[in-house]
Formats: sequence, C-alpha cells, structure tokens
Amino acid sequence: MKLTKKQKTYAEVYDQKQTFDPAEALDYATKTAKAKFDETIEIHIKLGVDSRHADQQVRGAVVLPNGTGKVQKILVFAKGEKADAATAAGADFVGAEELVPKIQNDGWFDFDIVVATPDMMGVVGRLGKVLGPKGLMPNPKSGTVTPDVAKAIEEIKLGKIEYRLDKNNIIHCPIGKASFGKEKLLDNFNTLMNAIVRAKPASSKGTYLKSVTLCATMGPGVKVNPSKIDVA
Repeated sequence: MKLTKKQKTYAEVYDQKQTFDPAEALDYATKTAKAKFDETIEIHIKLGVDSRHADQQVRGAVVLPNGTGKVQKILVFAKGEKADAATAAGADFVGAEELVPKIQNDGWFDFDIVVATPDMMGVVGRLGKVLGPKGLMPNPKSGTVTPDVAKAIEEIKLGKIEYRLDKNNIIHCPIGKASFGKEKLLDNFNTLMNAIVRAKPASSKGTYLKSVTLCATMGPGVKVNPSKIDVA
C-alpha cells in the first residue's frame, strides 16, 4: 500500500510497527505534533477486562502532577454555604434547580466538568439523560459528588482527570500538552498508569494491560511496550 506524504514523514521519525518504552514513545509522540496549536498528548489503554460485568469496571480519578495544560470550566450544583464555598474556590458557574431548564431545554453546555454536593443529586439526576452521554454526570468515584466542593475544585484546577472504560474496554485520557516536554509528560504518564494498575478488579484474569498507545491530537499512534511500564 502506497504511503501518504504525512505517513512518510512519520515513518522518518519512528518505526510505527515497533513498541517502545514510555520515554521513547513520548519523545516520538511529541515529535509528530506538527499542528499550529499546542497539541494534547493522549493515551489509549486497552485493558483485559469486560466492562459488561459490574465487578470488572475500572473507573476513578487522579491528579496529574503537571496538570493537563487545559483550563477546565467548572459547574457546581450547591446551595447556601456550599455554594459560597464553590464561588470562593473559583468555580465558573454555581447554581441549583434554576440550572436544570437552562441545560435541559436551552442546551447550555458552557462547562467541562460538573461537581455536586450529595444533597443536590436529586436535582442533578433530572439531567442524567443529557449529562450522562456527554460524560458530565457527577460521580462519587471520580470525586465530583462531594460535600467538600472547595477541595474538588482545587484538585480539578491542579490537573485532576477522570479515567473510565468505554464499551470496547479502552481508557482514553489526556496527559498534557506537547509543549510540556518529555520529563513532565512521563511524570504524568507514570502517575496515571499507577492509578489504573491499582484499580485492577480482583475478578480480572489474564493480561491486564493489553495495549498502550500514545499520540498527539493530530498525530499517529505510538505503541508502548506494557512490560516496560514502571508501576509501583
């Protein structure tokens, strides 16, 4: 099969059939980030679990030590003192029942993440059909349903990301920007991988890390050798 001009350029950087240790893979992923904007470095991890079974779900959240490079707009559902705390902590939007029709009927989605106090989940639950498909539904496992909204906001601003399986048993996450450089990206990579390995379900049998691929937003996939991932 004839290679395109772009594929030939990538082939000059690295062998796309080969697997690499994480540092090498990150080096190649950043070298292929040629767009005019600061591309995000993404990770795609296929796990040896079956997400159709409740006891094999892999979901959680972790604070990346160097952040993601993206400013997240935070919406908080809270009332009274908790709402005041959310505002003081830097939430972009804070509200309660009045936000339901704005989101449900007006299609307002000018936010990236939703945090809610436990007492507001009855209200937020009305939005399940619109927030759920967009991956915006607050969840205790990701720390977005909490009485301590100020702490949740602080962690998000520091670079907290959520990881969870899709229907093909793959986790997709950003681990920073190409401009971060290899060392900061590797630090974020190791932090995320350690969290995912620790989240391995007890019922999972066989190979847990099936494949790990890194890429820039507009770049090709660079395969990581799972056996070379340094997990604590």
